[in-house]
Amino acid sequence: AAADPVSILPGSLGRGSWCNEHDMIHKRLDIIEEKVIKTVEHLESEVKSLLNIINETTSNIPIVSGTPFIDIFDGQY
Repeated sequence: AAADPVSILPGSLGRGSWCNEHDMIHKRLDIIEEKVIKTVEHLESEVKSLLNIINETTSNIPIVSGTPFIDIFDGQY
């Protein structure tokens, strides 16, 4: 009976079980993709926030005239 092509029809339990598993894998991948996208968006927002804080902080530092500019990266290459 197992070799009989009539006993294995499209939509039978053997094929249906494989299709269900395939569909479940795709649903899980869709969920993972959505979570990754949300995480990336959240991280982008956090980075923008941090950059804004850094920009505001550095723009509020008073510079005394006559103070020599020091390149902290000079000689560090």
